[in-house]
Amino acid sequence: MDFLIMNDGTPWLSILIFLPLAGALVQMCLKGDQAARLWAMLVTLATAVVSLPLYFKFNPNTALYQFGEDHVWIPSLHIHYTLGVDGISLLLVLMTTLLMPLCVLGSWRYIQKRVKEFMVCLLLMESFMLGVFAALDFVLFYVLWEAMLIPMYLLIGVWGGPRKVYASIKFFLYTLAGSVMLLVAIIALYLKTGSFSIPNMMGQNYSTVFQTWVFLAFFLAFAIKVPMFPFHTWLPAAHVEAPTAGSVILASVLLKMGTYGFLRFCLPITPEATFTFMPYVLWLSVAGILYGGFTALAQSDMKKLIAYSSVGHMGFVTLGIFVLNTKGIEGALLQMINHGVTTGALFLCVGMIYERTHSRELAMAKGVGQYMPIYVTFLAFFSLSSLAFPGTNSFVGEFLVLAGGFAKNKVVAAAAVPGAILAAAYMLRMLQKVVWGGTDNPDQSYLTDLNLREIVTLAPLLFFVFWIGLAPKPFMNVMHTSVAHLLDQVNVAQAGGAVKVAKVMLP
Repeated sequence: MDFLIMNDGTPWLSILIFLPLAGALVQMCLKGDQAARLWAMLVTLATAVVSLPLYFKFNPNTALYQFGEDHVWIPSLHIHYTLGVDGISLLLVLMTTLLMPLCVLGSWRYIQKRVKEFMVCLLLMESFMLGVFAALDFVLFYVLWEAMLIPMYLLIGVWGGPRKVYASIKFFLYTLAGSVMLLVAIIALYLKTGSFSIPNMMGQNYSTVFQTWVFLAFFLAFAIKVPMFPFHTWLPAAHVEAPTAGSVILASVLLKMGTYGFLRFCLPITPEATFTFMPYVLWLSVAGILYGGFTALAQSDMKKLIAYSSVGHMGFVTLGIFVLNTKGIEGALLQMINHGVTTGALFLCVGMIYERTHSRELAMAKGVGQYMPIYVTFLAFFSLSSLAFPGTNSFVGEFLVLAGGFAKNKVVAAAAVPGAILAAAYMLRMLQKVVWGGTDNPDQSYLTDLNLREIVTLAPLLFFVFWIGLAPKPFMNVMHTSVAHLLDQVNVAQAGGAVKVAKVMLP
């Protein structure tokens, strides 16, 4: 396969995918809550360690998929077990393996019932999420994409808040509806190409009409997953009712699968349709940025505030993707990582205050800075990152997205700028209330500051806030060649589309 660089003899990607799955099977046999927590921690840490060679062995100078594996799965239908990562998917794999041990730590005291089953769901989620980012066969991708719904549904529906059943069913139905559209697009492409190989579907000479319908099916599937405005209504309920680890996984990883789908499928497989629908997607992104900002500003529930902020932040990601230039797409990719780090950390912070006050209301968290100085220090840095303060990770990504936006369409980019101002407004409002409050603060003297476990949970994320914010080059180097190759594929297709139009117009 000319698109795949095979692994060095060690199937790194298969180990990553099957290690949490094997851990989940062992987890089912364990007895005792503490044993379940320790085993889940051990497995997720081992997976994180195994993922490190991917970064150090990765060759950033090629756009080919690396660490490849290819095995025939169902010969009669040309379905293969094909894995590989490039500069677009590698960082998402590494972010996933980083976050999962922190999800286990964040759930150490939060989850007190059915602990073993909860940890099994976390391990299954990790296995399926890593598989989605590494799959290069559409059937394999779709199976793993659908498999994620089950443990996520259980995380919300079993360990969620008072309206957990409503939230879990809404999440499941929305994402399942998008998955049906994705399946339709996959079948259509298979009938055209006779293959389920994702790289082989790229760069094909599909008709404009075919590309249009496939793009629309892809777009609905991925727009719901992001979620883009106006397909976002499942997100706040799912975030608010989910346990802390569920909210972290939703915000940090699952939402990125929608934007990953745009980059991996829409742009290289349906490039002409991408150019056709680009203006509409850009304005939907702006609508999401402004809607998410204004709605977050109106929230009194900390979890709802962060959930709606995700709608705005992901609007910047889709804006960067669909300006179709290097700065925009690299900024969008970096912002996908930044959002995973920062918003995941903010949800962990909300979970920590909820464990103490049993409330997510800002009114109940007012003035905790007097008694929890370490907590509010972490919260302050993550809040500054969320509003893209210079020196933090989100500033770099948001700056690149806006730079790419102004290079493409000054009006659209200018319309998105108020979103950055709104982010400052709602994050600083939350921070002011939590740190200082006012004259009517509730009695917070019973609160204890963060313990060692909680500090260890947040510290790695704070490290990445400043590493990416002050020295983003190692992350940019990983993605640059793959992004350039992706844009080459899109631009070549655009030129081909222009030739088609010219031929039609000739007498």
